[in-house]
Amino acid sequence: MTYLFLSLAIVAEVIATSALKLSDGFSRLMPSIITVIFYGVSFYCLSLTMRTLPTGIIYAIWSGVGIVLIATVSWLFYGQKLDLPAILGMLLIILGVIVINLFSKSVAH
Repeated sequence: MTYLFLSLAIVAEVIATSALKLSDGFSRLMPSIITVIFYGVSFYCLSLTMRTLPTGIIYAIWSGVGIVLIATVSWLFYGQKLDLPAILGMLLIILGVIVINLFSKSVAH
C-alpha cells in the first residue's frame, strides 16, 4: 500500500502542477480549484507513506519522478522544449530513483 500511496501522491502532484500552469496565476477558476484539490490529495497521500518509509527516501522518489513526469507532460501538452542536457539530467534522476529502490537499506523491500 505504501508504494500505491506514493504513486498516487506523484500523479496528483503532476496533475496539480499541470493545472497550475493553466490557472494563469490563479486567475482562472477551474484550473485553480483543480490545483488546490490535487495538491491536497498529493500531500495527504505523501503523509501516508511517511508511516512506513523514511522522509528523505520518500521525498527523493516523489520529487525525482515528479520532475520527470511534469517535464514530459510539459513537452507533450505545452510544447516546451527539452534539450539534450535536460534529457540526460532526467535520465540520471530516473537512475537515482532506481538505485534507491533496488539497493538502499533505508527502503523496506
